[in-house]
Amino acid sequence: MKRTIQAINQLKRAGLIEDYAIGGGIATIFYVEPFVTYDLDVFIIPSQKTKKGNLILLSPIFDYFKGQGFRWQGEHIIIEGIPVQFIPADELEEEAVIKAKTIKYESVKTKVLTPEYLIPILLRAGRKKDKEKVEKLLEQTSIDMKLLKDVLKRYHLKGKIDLS
Repeated sequence: MKRTIQAINQLKRAGLIEDYAIGGGIATIFYVEPFVTYDLDVFIIPSQKTKKGNLILLSPIFDYFKGQGFRWQGEHIIIEGIPVQFIPADELEEEAVIKAKTIKYESVKTKVLTPEYLIPILLRAGRKKDKEKVEKLLEQTSIDMKLLKDVLKRYHLKGKIDLS
């Protein structure tokens, strides 16, 4: 995982993304007891190099990694054996990336979505496995409930969960 994060950090240094943060299952594992997860979800704020009008082009990112010897499999780039999915951030996810927690993983800096943003993103996805991650987060980690409720309200997700 260390080399995967280093490779993702290179995207920022190459100017292909403005910023990023890890989300999904791997981000959830940062806060709760470990469980099996398949891939690494990376929410990205694209740079001008990856925008064409209102479109976000992921091909420069895939081309960059292909040039580094990594292969593309479906919607994933396989980096050091780990399937990585790059997800262009919408308004909620961009706010989440900006407010993500900076951590060090084996001495390499990276960013991980906080539970207060991870929960709304997982709720919006709405899959059974995402709802299970939300339950784990609510049970096993400290959450700023005021912030979580605010995010849920602002992004019209309040009805997706009962926090009373």
